[in-house]
Amino acid sequence: MDRSRTQRSDPRRKSAASEWSQQFFLFALFFVGLMLLHAPLLRLPYFWDEAGYYVPVARDLFLTGSPIPQSTISNAHPPLVMAWLALAWRVFVYSPLVTRTAMLAISAFSLLGVFRLSRLAANPAVAWATTLLVAVYPVYFTQSSLAQVDLAAAGLTFWALSDYLEDRPWGLVVWFSLAVLAKETGILAPLALAGGQLVSYFLRRCSRLPADNRNNNDGRVDRWQEILPPQGRHTRYWHLLLPVVPLACWYTYHYLKTGFLLGNPEFFRYNVAATLSPLRIPLAFGMRLWQLFGYFGLYLLTLAGLLAMLRPPLTVDRVTGRGNHAARPRIAFWVQAAFLSVTLAYLAFMSAVGGAVLARYMLPVVPLVILVMVSTLWRRARYWWLIVGAVAIAFVAGLFTNPPYGFSLEDNLAYRDYIVLHAQASRFLAMQYPGARVLTAWPASDELTRPWLGYVSGGQHFRVLRIEDFSSSQIDVAAAAHSQFDVALVFSTKYQPPHPLLENWDAWQHIKERFFGYHRDLPPEDIAQRLGGTITYHKEECGQWVAVIAMR
Repeated sequence: MDRSRTQRSDPRRKSAASEWSQQFFLFALFFVGLMLLHAPLLRLPYFWDEAGYYVPVARDLFLTGSPIPQSTISNAHPPLVMAWLALAWRVFVYSPLVTRTAMLAISAFSLLGVFRLSRLAANPAVAWATTLLVAVYPVYFTQSSLAQVDLAAAGLTFWALSDYLEDRPWGLVVWFSLAVLAKETGILAPLALAGGQLVSYFLRRCSRLPADNRNNNDGRVDRWQEILPPQGRHTRYWHLLLPVVPLACWYTYHYLKTGFLLGNPEFFRYNVAATLSPLRIPLAFGMRLWQLFGYFGLYLLTLAGLLAMLRPPLTVDRVTGRGNHAARPRIAFWVQAAFLSVTLAYLAFMSAVGGAVLARYMLPVVPLVILVMVSTLWRRARYWWLIVGAVAIAFVAGLFTNPPYGFSLEDNLAYRDYIVLHAQASRFLAMQYPGARVLTAWPASDELTRPWLGYVSGGQHFRVLRIEDFSSSQIDVAAAAHSQFDVALVFSTKYQPPHPLLENWDAWQHIKERFFGYHRDLPPEDIAQRLGGTITYHKEECGQWVAVIAMR
């Protein structure tokens, strides 16, 4: 009796229970908010890489129980997110609504990780502001309901970084292991931190630094010494190397089942072999820097943070209005150094690898930049919350307005326009040309032949002749085979702004064509003329278009 009474009154138990209840409440809050904001998008058919890879892999796992896909060629991505989707379909039903709701649950969990990390690194005010900005940042917002793996890997990385700050070694091992099973690039963060741990160890050993960063002889603390993690922590570099084990196990299993270690040969060529060019890497590095500090309104936050650095730290308590004779605290230097090491790892790796320089690949580190900038504003700008509000407005505006340069449609609500245009064109084909032979390009080739993607019904059947895109050279190839198709479903495969920046700079156009797969689609009128057909359906929406051309 006395023992049970002692356990009930244990303050540590009460604190842990209170923390779990608070986190559950925050998760529910974030999830409900995301569901309300994404309500118009939850029943949309699948988009681009969703339709081309992730949903087919998850569906194969749902139907066969095997993590190796049967309906498409394996890219060797670890199966954690696809297994989550298969579980959701098993519990409920296979549908885009269930898929997107399951992904929003991952997004809410990731936002909770952002909040927890920000609160540990800074304070609750910075945590709320950072979480708000991350939630409405266009790339994060759109990825929240798309069935892809980058956001899940990012969210698990935030939870691992939180345990790293709290010095919970086995917690971070679990979170980082789950991150690498969500996407293989999740290994970058623990490897970067492990490298930092080793550097810290050798610096302390070679310089004989004090164990607790004590003051030197004249009473000052060496600033460079503050970037080293405090000694006495339980986290060791080998803890950060353990997530390599589940990733190695997955690749071993994949190799034994498919004969390929890092995906099929075409996937490896496009994403690795063809990208390791001495000229392409610095160009991609510049694009990654833009995605990290300037993309979709991030430049406003970056500029505000840099200008705030010119001001002294605030020393007034904004709650009581009284001076506290001490500057508002910054994020500890060793924490900033940890964030920097992870960010540099992603910058370097993603500049060297990846055929498409997609912004979603930087999701694990963009929130770290947002956190550091918001903390800087909180520390140095009196009306920092007004600046955060202005940046949030810019992020929301970026969801609905396209930039004056080419970008990936999945980075804002342009992906919704794409889906609507293709769904309407597919319904037109089904009504006017049932059973026709259709010339088109990927991903429309999958949209017309896989009813479970949501574009055509199960009773409709099209025979598809696929070309790479709708550039001049590909249309000429199709024209030579005009007897093999009855209609052509043509569409804009890349966003072309009305008045693009650098439009007349031929050197930049050549660089994009050579290194980044850029091409210019012919307008539907020119395609119809070259194919010898007639446009029977044509629709445009915010810089995108789709058309159906019937052969004469």
